Amino acid sequence: MKVAVIGCTHAGTAAVKSIAAQHPEAQITVYERNDNISFLSCGIALHVGGVVKDPGGLFYSNPEELAGLGAVTRMRHEVLAVDTNAKTLNVRNLVTGEEFTDSYDKLVVTTGSWPVIPKMEGIDLDNVQLCKNYAHAQEIIARAADAERITVIGAGYIGIELVEAFHELGKQVTLIDNMDRVMAKYLDRDLTDLAEQALKDRGVQLALGRTVEGFRGSEGKVREVVTTDGTFEADMVVLCIGFRPGTDLLKGQVDMLPNGAIIVDDYMRTSNPDVLAAGDSCAVRYNPTGTAMYIPLATNAVRMGTLAGMNLVQPTVRYQGTQGTSAIRLFDWNIASTGMTEAAALAARLNVKTVTIHENNRPEFMPTYDDVMLKLVFEAAGGRIVGAQVMSKADMTQAANTLSVCIQNRMTVQELAFVDFFFQPHYNKPWNVLNTAGLAAMEEMKKGQTAPEAAVQTKLAV
Repeated sequence: MKVAVIGCTHAGTAAVKSIAAQHPEAQITVYERNDNISFLSCGIALHVGGVVKDPGGLFYSNPEELAGLGAVTRMRHEVLAVDTNAKTLNVRNLVTGEEFTDSYDKLVVTTGSWPVIPKMEGIDLDNVQLCKNYAHAQEIIARAADAERITVIGAGYIGIELVEAFHELGKQVTLIDNMDRVMAKYLDRDLTDLAEQALKDRGVQLALGRTVEGFRGSEGKVREVVTTDGTFEADMVVLCIGFRPGTDLLKGQVDMLPNGAIIVDDYMRTSNPDVLAAGDSCAVRYNPTGTAMYIPLATNAVRMGTLAGMNLVQPTVRYQGTQGTSAIRLFDWNIASTGMTEAAALAARLNVKTVTIHENNRPEFMPTYDDVMLKLVFEAAGGRIVGAQVMSKADMTQAANTLSVCIQNRMTVQELAFVDFFFQPHYNKPWNVLNTAGLAAMEEMKKGQTAPEAAVQTKLAV
């Protein structure tokens, strides 16, 4: 069985390892247009800020390891075209320029994503940087050394992490986003207000609720960022405005979302039975709504890549979907979220309620303790949990992982209130913060109910 894998970052590396383990007889050929594989782009900000000194640690595999598994890894080879009917690939060797055709029995598409690059004046000026791969990381570090004023465009996780890294390097940092809040995709306003205050307290200039219209420069280098509400001086600009799936090779050949994300079933199979796909090139099943969505995360990618290998020949292990669970550290804040924000749930026309609790992470008799802010988003009818966010100076981010399991299993706030968690004063209270949140949500559900409905809730809480 000839297996071709296109692209070898998170999903591709996981797929190759899984295929080699599950199908040792397979002839695996990997086509990768870069000169490296498996780069953890989520570590770019850590490398830029000097936390990770050796960028080699941000690679979790290499062509030699894959070769040891029996895979032929063709680096600096770009697939120019795919014919899924003929089961052929047209390939170019980017070093020699040679072009050739290869064939396959099974194709695994793990072509990933690429930063959104807006068409606007000055986008080609020197020092306007992308932030995605190893080469970008090296460019950012090199150019930041001589830049005093750095502007980051995009206030998602990557943008926020870069802002912190540049601040730690002593740069004057401006953060621009067309949303009126930072991290609006992941957090509701009550949490982003705290995050924004942390940025302001450290001198970061926030320019929110405005759209970038272009860039001005001199001597070929960027000098100003022009927005719908003001102009900002900059010696360097980093674009962090989102990603699009890299799926042009399969357009018109498999089913896709309007944005080009490949639609796969629960076994990573596309609408063509001999083509599987995984990672940032794909849509995923979003468990809070049960719909296909584009959520490019490394965690999704490695799971999907592994499953592509397991399900290469026949459906064997089912994908369980995702909650889009993620986390970030911002200065001394530990922040995590899973599932839907309140804003996202309302935009999806779900009838939801929310509770936000403040609870100390440990008993007050302990020498130290920290406030934990936890927000639950749940359906008003029935109490099914659809989202949660947690923020604290203490590291309570694992609560988001626990709540991710709750969402995946369609648990209710009533069930969360009485889940068995351990108690030990070094770590928590007799009522775990998640139990407390569940109890508070039950009380919130009673509001507006009829007397018999409220009586049922009260009985459950006894």
